[in-house]
Amino acid sequence: MLLPTPADTLVARPPKGHYTKIDFWIDEQIWGHRIYPQTPWLMFLECLTVAEYFARKGTLLNEQGSFYPLVFYPLRRMHLRNILWNNDIIKTLEDDKLDSNSSWAKWLAWMQENARNLTVNDFSYLKGRFERFSDFAFLVGMLRDASVESESNKRWTSRFLFPFGANAIYEDLGLDGKHDYTNFTRTGELLYLMLCRSSVVNELRPYLLDYLRGDNEWNQLLTVLEPEIEESKSERAHSYLPYSQHPCFNALGEDWLHLFQLGLPNFDVLSHLVTLSAFHVLLYQLKVAAEWANKSEPITFLCEVVAPKKTLVREVSIINFQENNSLSGEAIQTYLTSIKESDAWQLALLLPSPADIFAVCQTILQREIWWDNVGDYDRSLDPDDLLEFLRDKAQLRHQQHAGEVHRSLGRLIGLVSRRGTNKYRYAPTDSFLKTLIFATVPLRMELKEFFQLLFERYGLVFSEREAVNVIAEDEFDPKPFAANAARLELRLASLGLLRRLSDGCAYVINPHGHA
Repeated sequence: MLLPTPADTLVARPPKGHYTKIDFWIDEQIWGHRIYPQTPWLMFLECLTVAEYFARKGTLLNEQGSFYPLVFYPLRRMHLRNILWNNDIIKTLEDDKLDSNSSWAKWLAWMQENARNLTVNDFSYLKGRFERFSDFAFLVGMLRDASVESESNKRWTSRFLFPFGANAIYEDLGLDGKHDYTNFTRTGELLYLMLCRSSVVNELRPYLLDYLRGDNEWNQLLTVLEPEIEESKSERAHSYLPYSQHPCFNALGEDWLHLFQLGLPNFDVLSHLVTLSAFHVLLYQLKVAAEWANKSEPITFLCEVVAPKKTLVREVSIINFQENNSLSGEAIQTYLTSIKESDAWQLALLLPSPADIFAVCQTILQREIWWDNVGDYDRSLDPDDLLEFLRDKAQLRHQQHAGEVHRSLGRLIGLVSRRGTNKYRYAPTDSFLKTLIFATVPLRMELKEFFQLLFERYGLVFSEREAVNVIAEDEFDPKPFAANAARLELRLASLGLLRRLSDGCAYVINPHGHA
């Protein structure tokens, strides 16, 4: 069977019985359970629900020698959520301008009737914590304004606070109070496991612990709104990351560490952590796909700095995007081909009876990818037909979920764009470029060195010096890429992130960096 990485980095598959709702185990065997498109903020918040639990238990970012299973019990914080998101009457009471006692009486009666998913429906503790009802209403209004992804999440059980600290972190739920995978798709759990397995995990842990401790007034204010926290009895389990180590995990951990070490004011670091987390999940999917698809060339992103008119850079970037976007599907097909080329499959073809050949090949698929619904196939007893049927099903399933990760995450973090055209290509936004600078530039760095670093670390190509290593010699024209690099220099200068000094050299500046 195909082994895309050294055997000692592969984690043993978990028990089949844990995944009864999965038709077959293909995407999961390549990337884990499970890598789905998810907004960067929701991925980050989901990762934090795992981190918060293990921080409470004293084992943050420590798998304790066991790569499976990941078992945790995220908090629900239903009193807080009812107060913030299931509290329609509070604005009406403010407008009625009743005295404080009357407002409290009406509000408590309304909550008694309308609050949901609580073990004990009692909010009377709040009255003694506020001098006036209007103070309570003012705090609720302020916190509501600090929501994350508020436009995309309509139901109140899927509204999330800005993560001021551990007191603002809780799991996603359906309206029935049960766990829901619509917003928290498990990709955030994979992100947590990637951090656990990074080479800098011991250096990173104190920074993440300090953040989760939430020693700030916003995090402390949240304690006023909650009674004594009730430990969750709802288990989350069975996330699976197939590799015990990978360069992608190391790069992710290093970037998180670099950002924490900047000591950015307030919560500024979080938006950059969100962006880079999603970027590294994207990189992980592409690089692992390339390994499984037997691609020897490194993953690269030919980036256009948007010009007034269409350029050669845009054309090659569109092609580059399409090639990268097809990689994960190629990995699926290569994996299935490896089953067909395996010794077990080839030996089965030597059996005298077509029925026996088909039965053994069917058994191989059931063993290798847990395809128990093979009864869906109703064609001939030809194993090639069976495999083609499976290829179509696997590709369709992949395109609906994991196959969307590259395009979806790339667009949401500001790497991928259709601006000025109807086709996707790599055209980084200012905010994405700023995040890269914060993560990679200690204090200042010569522009050419910065271009080289982005190429070596992430595969990002802006200038002719890097493009010549990616584009075939007979198709390469340095002028469009030189102009592309010049446009990026102007953009960074306009953002205050680049200076050209008297020695004639341009330097990229990290305003929060340290010498």
